[in-house]
Amino acid sequence: MTVNAAHRSAEEIGRTPQGPRPLPELGDQRKVADLSVADTELGNGLRVLAVRKATVPTVELRLRIPFGGTDPMHSARAEVLAETLLTGTASRDRVAIDTELALIGGELGTVVDPEHLAISGSALSSGLPTLLDVLADALTGAAYADTEVARERERLVERLAVARTQPGVIAREALQRRRYGDHPTTREVPQAEDVAQVTPEDVRALHQAAVLPRGSVLVLVGDIDPDTVIDDVERGLRGWSADAAATPLIELPDVTGGDLHLIARPGSVQSQLRLSAQAIGRTDPRYAALQLANLAYGGYFSSRLVENIREDKGYTYGAQSSFDFAGDSATLVVQADTASEVTAAALLETRYELARLGLMPPTDAELESVRQYAIGSLLISTSSQVGLASQLAALASAGLDADWLATHPGRLADVTAEQIAEAALEFFAPTRFTGVVVGDPDVVGKGLSVLGGVVAP
Repeated sequence: MTVNAAHRSAEEIGRTPQGPRPLPELGDQRKVADLSVADTELGNGLRVLAVRKATVPTVELRLRIPFGGTDPMHSARAEVLAETLLTGTASRDRVAIDTELALIGGELGTVVDPEHLAISGSALSSGLPTLLDVLADALTGAAYADTEVARERERLVERLAVARTQPGVIAREALQRRRYGDHPTTREVPQAEDVAQVTPEDVRALHQAAVLPRGSVLVLVGDIDPDTVIDDVERGLRGWSADAAATPLIELPDVTGGDLHLIARPGSVQSQLRLSAQAIGRTDPRYAALQLANLAYGGYFSSRLVENIREDKGYTYGAQSSFDFAGDSATLVVQADTASEVTAAALLETRYELARLGLMPPTDAELESVRQYAIGSLLISTSSQVGLASQLAALASAGLDADWLATHPGRLADVTAEQIAEAALEFFAPTRFTGVVVGDPDVVGKGLSVLGGVVAP
């Protein structure tokens, strides 16, 4: 085979006779584009946030309804409701709903968690009236036909039975119980046997009592006129009203530091490490500094935690730290899945990096790296209609608005090294964390007992 003499490898291209080619300086970050926004509360108590982003002739819809409940059966009923809300009304069956949405290039979907019932959708901008009409019909006249409830309930029972065998689901549920005891937020995944008992009458009663506009938030982003679309929403949803307000999740207790609990999973070849500590929400002046400190610790691929237990020691394929938001509060969550034989070693290094972040805070180079990453990621995530709608829906549910989103890159840019150091020292101290280790006690138990701070079953 003849090799082209002009061909150079990537390594050759990246070097000169004097050594490696220097990387070019990063350019200035783009600013968040000015947004045309209408933000108002309708007469029925629904907050509507409409934003013009005419990149393509479509519109994204996000409706978030506070959906808290204290009844032990609430999560099971809520899951069945979410699965069957769009399966038919008095005037449209499932096929008619799907057909009308298809004709406008649209779709609607639902998901529920302990805090919200969320309805997401999209359509061509010209089809927004139809999208709103179908949504209004479901909100005010969902039928929850016996056959539809039975069909979706059976499917849900099967999916839950499979989900509860998954290590990630087991670890998440154990972490929630460790953090919050018997608080309703721990019932993110209902029990299959509870779902099997849900009747159509249960779902209809829950809809009437909880699917309410007052306190809910509707976000629309796309090729729309924000002021005009508010009137469209008012007309389209005029039949959705109630004197009562939607039910928020009851306040979460603060997470306190303490021992990790070992959750037995005999025969498993991997362990799941899940650590958590109380943090602060987006409205706190220290949030931007904490966000950057979290990135430096484990929030992106070049973080200290990933560099240590993945790149250097090979204990895991992936490790990360992130925020769990609930209302205007937040917690830090650190997670990694490791081979059973290195579980204790991985936990040791995870704790070491927590302590090191406070005692040896990020350098100027680390700070600039995480700052660029945070600002760039935010700009990328909001560059599309889909991303902007989802971001605004999450913020609006916490009482924030588009202005917070537009000004957050400036807050990130203003964070100093001293503020990062203070956030690291205050929020990443190992003693602030609690959590769980899910694994085979016969394999991981001895190492964890030597390490300490882990309570065996």
